[in-house]
Amino acid sequence: MKIFSWIIKDTAFDFLKLRKVGYALSVLLIIASIASIAVKGFNYGIDFSGGVLIDVKSKNGPVDVDSIRKELSGLKLDELTLQAVGQTGEQLMIRAQANNADEESQRIAVNQIKDILGKDFTFERIESVGPQVGDELKLSGILASVFACVAISLYIWFRFEWRFALGALIGLFHDLFITVGLLSMMHFEFSLTTIAAILTLAGYSVNDTVVTYDRIRENLQKFKKMPQYDLLNKSINDIFSRTILTSLTTMFASVALLVFGGDALRSFAFVITAGVIIGTYSSIYVSVAILNFFDLHKAAAEEEVNPFGNV
Repeated sequence: MKIFSWIIKDTAFDFLKLRKVGYALSVLLIIASIASIAVKGFNYGIDFSGGVLIDVKSKNGPVDVDSIRKELSGLKLDELTLQAVGQTGEQLMIRAQANNADEESQRIAVNQIKDILGKDFTFERIESVGPQVGDELKLSGILASVFACVAISLYIWFRFEWRFALGALIGLFHDLFITVGLLSMMHFEFSLTTIAAILTLAGYSVNDTVVTYDRIRENLQKFKKMPQYDLLNKSINDIFSRTILTSLTTMFASVALLVFGGDALRSFAFVITAGVIIGTYSSIYVSVAILNFFDLHKAAAEEEVNPFGNV
């Protein structure tokens, strides 16, 4: 606990001193995300792109990926990706898509792969998704994300006075956009599991911001003559230990999944890990820093009853 004693005790950092650096960093990350999405796009998983995903395990020791790739190269496939997984090198993930991409073509492709690999491999998982189903899942994932963001936006708008709501919404979309951009940059698989992680991140990001904003509202009522810059810094410091300890706890779990969770959970764990870091940063240097552009004391004085919305 001595290592974290500086976090648990009260802090008095001047966080807003670096707000301009934070603005520049956020702009650069957003530009990089836009460029990556426009140029590289996303590495859509079988859920969205359609095709077959096969996990096999060799009975004869480590897999020779190049040799198997040559053996499978004669098949009529639009896409063929082979990746050794696990620490022993005995497991292999095969991702393939037939030329016609219909269910019958996918089934034939699976049988052909089985025939080529033969009895030297154990087939541990076979997943097949047709192109029509993939498009439907992609649309469902987009709609789920949009509805979740709209619902969160409505909650924030009614929960806080509009200046706070604006800062929280900018912080939310900042976190989600940059995290999605990192998925594109790092070429992580974009699947339904990734959508679930993004929605989880949205809730986590907003929760962190709401806690910070609640403390700012309390301090605005208690310290009516304190300069706004100092008040915002004090509010961040008041809940800084809670923010860091919560973020570290979440990251310990997500990093463990990232390292030991295997390919099925790698994208999910990456989104949570990256999102927690970005969300902790943005709750200070985006959501709170934006409030410094407004006169919060004046806004509070103009409200006769419950100046910051319905709680």
